[in-house]
Amino acid sequence: MVNRYDHFIDGTFMPSESGAYFDTENPYTGEVWAQVARGDAADVDKAVASAKAAFEGEWGAMGASARGKLMVKLADIIDREAEMLGRLEVQDNGKLLAEMGSQTRYIGEWYRYFGGLADKIEGTVIPTDKANMFNFTRYEPYGVVGLITPWNSPLLLVAYKLAPALAAGNTAVIKPSEFTSASTVEFMKLIAEAGFPAGTVNVVTGYGAEVGSPLIDHPDVAKIAFTGSDMTGQKIYEQAAKKLIPVTLELGGKSPNVVFDDADLDAAVMGAISGIFAATGQTCIAGSRLLVQRSIHDEFVARLIEVAKTAKIGDPMSLDTHVGPVTTPPQFQKVMDYLAIAKAEGANCVLGGDAYTGPGAKGSQFVEPTIFTGVSNDMRIAQEEVFGPVLSVIPFDDEAEAVAIGNDINFGLAAGVWTSDMGRALRMSEKLRAGTVWVNTYRVVSYMTPFGGYKRSGLGRENGQQAIMAYLQQKAVWIATETSAANPFIMK
Repeated sequence: MVNRYDHFIDGTFMPSESGAYFDTENPYTGEVWAQVARGDAADVDKAVASAKAAFEGEWGAMGASARGKLMVKLADIIDREAEMLGRLEVQDNGKLLAEMGSQTRYIGEWYRYFGGLADKIEGTVIPTDKANMFNFTRYEPYGVVGLITPWNSPLLLVAYKLAPALAAGNTAVIKPSEFTSASTVEFMKLIAEAGFPAGTVNVVTGYGAEVGSPLIDHPDVAKIAFTGSDMTGQKIYEQAAKKLIPVTLELGGKSPNVVFDDADLDAAVMGAISGIFAATGQTCIAGSRLLVQRSIHDEFVARLIEVAKTAKIGDPMSLDTHVGPVTTPPQFQKVMDYLAIAKAEGANCVLGGDAYTGPGAKGSQFVEPTIFTGVSNDMRIAQEEVFGPVLSVIPFDDEAEAVAIGNDINFGLAAGVWTSDMGRALRMSEKLRAGTVWVNTYRVVSYMTPFGGYKRSGLGRENGQQAIMAYLQQKAVWIATETSAANPFIMK
């Protein structure tokens, strides 16, 4: 059976103005399992008009406490439907049920957390130096915000953006990835059940040029938040700059995962595996550059290969599968291209290095977990984001060299450090130029903790208390407490 997913606009599921649809495939089987409405500028216009009407109407008139209660109600509904949502995401993006189910069971916490913050945004009374003046500040929502999300963790990354946007009082138009739209559209049923006013949250599905670009350009869209590649993020930033609207960008990464010779090597091996082979390497925080102190390099690589060889490849719906398919055909080809590039550059492939067609494989989008040694940090395989199960191992001699190699990159999203020396842990966490540094762990995130990058890894932060401020603008208010006939041609 082929399912059909329509836009969600003004509280109603509806087809595109053009009536067009496009197919979406199950990455594991390669079979078409759904058709998704192919939107264009006309659908964007309808969605933005609906969001604007909600902002100026029922949602905008709703008090902050009432908004927060709706968000908490939504969180309870998410918890109830988490298994269904997780399975839907696996069918759509091919990532492991163990991972996607964990995410969908967790995302309710974003709506609880930011729902609790909704009525705690406070301005400040300023003890001004101006006589007979009362001066204070207040925070107000932007209005309609455009949220553009990727294919690797659709609902989790919707939550990163939608939860603070709603708590701040904005309305939203979401443009999900054309590869993984189903779970976001299905999520709108939960939005409706929770009782959000029609138009508060809208979804327009389709391609970037046909939906994303008109959404950014729309005169009534006041802010854009995007997660995706650095090149696409740059284009969005340039496009938004023409309107002078703010952006939040969470972009790519090429994160160093640094192992010192005093580390717990067993734990570090598992951390390195988690950093690159979990999620089939399709995560912006992948620890794709493994920096290993030279004194333990050979031993560590041998241990790493031994564990990586045990990874079970196959059906992502099976809870004992470790590595699933690459999500999209273009991404699969990109990973295959980088395998060829690495070999041509002279990297030594000590594990994997090709497409996987063995037991458990179905369809044609599996890549062997791959490890390259003999990698220098100036190679393309070390400098460019692959977004697949491909690990580059780079040796270093001492702490200073580890920092130098770790920072010698255009990205700065995350980093890992494995050491038993607390002083070294603190020094490395200070010196590594990344938005998140994990010590003796990897891939830990929370709705409570800011997340974002340095350099080409993005602008702004998501999650944590300050994330709500990205969806608010500050206003200063002056009130004269006494009238006077002062000279009108002189600034007070």
